[in-house]
Amino acid sequence: MQVRILPADSWSTLNDTKQEGRLYLMEKIYTDTSMDAAERLRRQMAFCLEIDKEKFIGRQTYLSDGERKENDAEHAWHMAIMTLLLSEYANEKIDVLKTMGMLLIHDLVEIDAGDTYAYDEEGKKTQRAREEAAAQRLFGMLPEDQGSQLRSWWEEFDSGDSPEARFARAMDHIQPLMLNAATNGKSWEEHGIHLSQILNRNQETDKGSSRLWEYARENFIEPNLRAGRIINE
Repeated sequence: MQVRILPADSWSTLNDTKQEGRLYLMEKIYTDTSMDAAERLRRQMAFCLEIDKEKFIGRQTYLSDGERKENDAEHAWHMAIMTLLLSEYANEKIDVLKTMGMLLIHDLVEIDAGDTYAYDEEGKKTQRAREEAAAQRLFGMLPEDQGSQLRSWWEEFDSGDSPEARFARAMDHIQPLMLNAATNGKSWEEHGIHLSQILNRNQETDKGSSRLWEYARENFIEPNLRAGRIINE
């Protein structure tokens, strides 16, 4: 059966040539021979429902009012919007839509694996194995073309080997710095975080955006260091 869809490998393909004053998204004809259209849609909708569980995965970073901690879905949404607005500061030219996609899906594995706190060294020992198993199950729910695409984005983010991954990882590090600063270092103080821990976690943040890392150091880290909310060895 021929199904007219927009396949995963063309999600971020844009034709920037204006025709009659409009911008067109280039579509392709995709023939799915592995399943019929009804089964494809069933699997896509099952995945859409499954990822609602990301809203239940708590993180250690407080929301800007300091009243409660954010969840994974809020974290992903926030970084995606930040990427849309701040991509001009990327060190390298990036595909903004692809970068947003990476940020929206990279923590989905925590539905099964749970959140591993950035400074939990013991938890990091098993993090990769837990997340690999989660990726296999979750992305395996989708039709093969889409599952493979999301899995490749997830792995690309983890490796940091592309301009998009480097900028996405910078967003993943800068967003919690911003919220920690907004809450007067509340989470840093609760966990007794040292400056060396923050700098070690962010040792490659400037590879995504040197300008945004400079801003984060000057506006988020250094004021809290001076105020004694971050321990300075």
